[in-house]
Amino acid sequence: MIIDTHAHLDFPDFQNDLDDVVDLAAKAGVTRILSIGTDVESSRKAVALAERYPAVYAVIGIHPNDAFRTNNEEPEAIAALRELATHPKVVAIGETGLDYYRLPSMELTRNTIEALGNEQSSDVEATVEDGAIKAAQAILFEQQLDLAVELGLNVVIHQRGDCREDTLRILAPYREKLRAVFHCFSGTLDEAKETVDLGYLISFTGIVTFKNGVNMQEIAAWVPADSYMVETDCPFLAPAPHRGKRCEPAYTRLVAEKVAALRKEPLEKVAADTTATAEAFFRFNR
Repeated sequence: MIIDTHAHLDFPDFQNDLDDVVDLAAKAGVTRILSIGTDVESSRKAVALAERYPAVYAVIGIHPNDAFRTNNEEPEAIAALRELATHPKVVAIGETGLDYYRLPSMELTRNTIEALGNEQSSDVEATVEDGAIKAAQAILFEQQLDLAVELGLNVVIHQRGDCREDTLRILAPYREKLRAVFHCFSGTLDEAKETVDLGYLISFTGIVTFKNGVNMQEIAAWVPADSYMVETDCPFLAPAPHRGKRCEPAYTRLVAEKVAALRKEPLEKVAADTTATAEAFFRFNR
């Protein structure tokens, strides 16, 4: 039994063949799939999918890239999540966290067609916008952590860009109150060791199968048996040999097979270890 601990089944990529996708996952030995919310509406869809498919469970939350809009346009968003969390198949809060990858300053840096003479004013504007977005993300992150504590749920963390220090700082007061998994972990081996030392879990995606995923492969070989899970983050990050195509929950098996090879362990052990960790973290039958 393998559990896909992070999937986005509500995305349009699956709207035409979701029944087949869930069936194929079961045939691959993926017996549970967690559909992850990225905003209130996505969270509602995750709950609806959990009602529709016995193998699907819901994680509800608001992605940091949606924080600015949520804080300004949806003042009742946390109340909506609280209500959704009463559903028995809601098993965690997330994905929540911080994302500095798409800050205006980062987009500006990546934009090589900046109009000559506008660099200075654009830099100032981007820095101001950065601050507002970071503040909005931090507020929403803390609100969701508070909600998780209130509800007795654990959290699924999204961390992208240069935000690790801020993420750990915001999480610190909650360490004794809840557990967290860093989904799609992409840090260094030292960061992985720090994450585990702090009592958090890490989760591997198809990146661990990529030729340029050497860092993740090193971490997968090292990580303690009770400190990691596997996921797809589908429809993104399809593992080899499907890289570049739509990812789906059945491919969690390919992630687990690669991790098993790196750890020089049978697939059955990796499946059993990650399933036990996921069951303890998400408490499906609580």
